Amino acid sequence: MALSGLDIYKLLPKTNCRECGFPTCLAFAMQLAKKAIAIDKCPYLSKESRDSLEASSLPPIRLISIGEGEGKLEAGNETVLFRHEEKFHHPCGLGFILEDSPSDSELKEALAGINKLKFERIGQALSANLVAVRQNGDAKRFCEAVKVIRDNTGLALVLMAKDTAALKESLKVCAQRKPLLYRAGPDNPEEIAKIALEFKCPLVILAQDLEGLSALTTQLNSLGVADLVLDTGRKPIKDKLWDFTQARRQALKKANRSLGYPLFSVIENDDPYEEAIEAATYICKYGGIVLIKGRSAPEVFSLLTLRQNIYTDPQKPLQIEPKLYSVGQADAKSPVMVTTNFSLTYYTVLGEVEASKVPAYILSVDTEGMSVLTAWAAEKFTPDKILAAINKSGVKDTVKHNNLIIPGYVAVMSGDLEESSGWKVLVGPKEAAGLPSFLKNL
Repeated sequence: MALSGLDIYKLLPKTNCRECGFPTCLAFAMQLAKKAIAIDKCPYLSKESRDSLEASSLPPIRLISIGEGEGKLEAGNETVLFRHEEKFHHPCGLGFILEDSPSDSELKEALAGINKLKFERIGQALSANLVAVRQNGDAKRFCEAVKVIRDNTGLALVLMAKDTAALKESLKVCAQRKPLLYRAGPDNPEEIAKIALEFKCPLVILAQDLEGLSALTTQLNSLGVADLVLDTGRKPIKDKLWDFTQARRQALKKANRSLGYPLFSVIENDDPYEEAIEAATYICKYGGIVLIKGRSAPEVFSLLTLRQNIYTDPQKPLQIEPKLYSVGQADAKSPVMVTTNFSLTYYTVLGEVEASKVPAYILSVDTEGMSVLTAWAAEKFTPDKILAAINKSGVKDTVKHNNLIIPGYVAVMSGDLEESSGWKVLVGPKEAAGLPSFLKNL
């Protein structure tokens, strides 16, 4: 847990030597509490004090990296229990479980489908993060399957081997991808720890309760393994949710370092709806990595959309740059529509304009990321604001007409806008879904 400036001051030598660049040790302590300066700036800090300060500066939940390059996934380093307190920083990793029993060609076909599961929503690219290969056969087949997966996807890997021989052999062909190893338990911590240390890979540990996990993390830390991910096994949703919530609370509120790691879940449910519900629960409540078997586009898109919403900053709405946007082969005669710079609003309007096949312009007004009605109520979407956007965007030089289309929900401002801007204001539909027919009949 982070120390206050006064707590840090108690650990300093209190010599006021000024060699750190500050007039007093108290001033240095206050800067150290704000993380504005490094501990090394104090030349007379004792080893005990240094160890205490370094321990207090560690994040309550360790940041774990899986994979390399563009496929790298980071989990952990969260600082709050509730999203409204700040934000959640590292989106939950979503991955797919593939068995090693299918043929190489079947695995390649499955991977081709996984690689296509990429979506765009409100201007952001959405995709899954991991592929897990689970051992059903012997070590040789498992290693062959790992090779196929390694060569046919750039996503991070999870190796779910049943025995250490298979795990070691597969790591010889993919260790450079820094896969996540599954798993160490009360029966094999030392054996798996040696493999994790040898190949420098993060490790999942499995115990049925938090006490067992705490004991295992302490043991593995003493063996030199620091990059851990925690799993409490297959349980009903309510029990798993309890584990996740209590582990997060222990790490953040009780400074329990032994539970300060990302949380892991493998979902074993053949019903895609039940699987999606369970995955969604863990995405919302503290899951660091969630593995599923389903690979249908609707299920995956739903989970990725949920994750996108959970891991945005609740205090900063998603915004686009306020300016004039061209849709299709827009020219000087094309209609001009006005909307806000809230991403969801803009991309909804954009999608409907594209569906209409009518080339047009969309003038995005700076409303600080608010939607149409919210911005209007907050006086961020007013005739004056729209006029300022018209003058700044250069739309007068872009089109040869002076017709402006506003959302139907703010029709009340049409008269004031016409009077202040000199443009002829047309009231469009209230909902974006009405834009295609409106534009075709314009």
